[in-house]
Amino acid sequence: MKILLVEDEPKVSAFIRRGLEEEGFAVDVAFDGDMGRRLALAQPYDLVILDVILPLFNGYEVLTAIRRQDQQLPVLMLTALGTTQDKLQGFGGGADDYLVKPFDFPELVARVHALTRRRGQQAKSMVLTLADLQIDTSAKTVARAGQPLKLTAREFGLLELFMRQTGRVLSRAEIAGDVWEDSFDAGSNVVDVYVNYLRNKIDKGFSPKLIHTVVGMGYVMRVDD
Repeated sequence: MKILLVEDEPKVSAFIRRGLEEEGFAVDVAFDGDMGRRLALAQPYDLVILDVILPLFNGYEVLTAIRRQDQQLPVLMLTALGTTQDKLQGFGGGADDYLVKPFDFPELVARVHALTRRRGQQAKSMVLTLADLQIDTSAKTVARAGQPLKLTAREFGLLELFMRQTGRVLSRAEIAGDVWEDSFDAGSNVVDVYVNYLRNKIDKGFSPKLIHTVVGMGYVMRVDD
């Protein structure tokens, strides 16, 4: 399980990181809100632990950015702000849990285990959602804004890959290796062709656009601001 810790106090972040790594978690640390936001939107984390009082962007702003792109990623607010209003603002913004500093580390660990266990159960879910796009990987159905969409088997495989890697830039070679496996001709433009097919079906006539080209790198599925 991979955790993003967004905490600007070096001693606090070092203490939390060391303790979580001893529990078997991989931990990345962001020391300001901008870095935290960018990492949360670009990397596939299983949990974000988020302070509120941060440089550049506060924790509530980071939480809003995360929820625009990912409704399922667990977020635990870890902050000295402990009034009822503070907690309501956190939960209202989409936080899954809220722990006030100072805290007992065993309690933090227990909450982290609970949230990551829930994340693992979600990963097994057959339904994947981004914005108003929903795919059922068991029934092989796709809908956008409640409107059913018809995809070929190859298009569905491509979309499922994008949905499982939301926010991560996928190279053409990586896409081809996953969707086409051994049948892919490295000299062809088949990936670009099928991405265009998919865009015409899931993005054309809908907003926001979900499939984006990253010049020189590949493609990414995300909700832009």
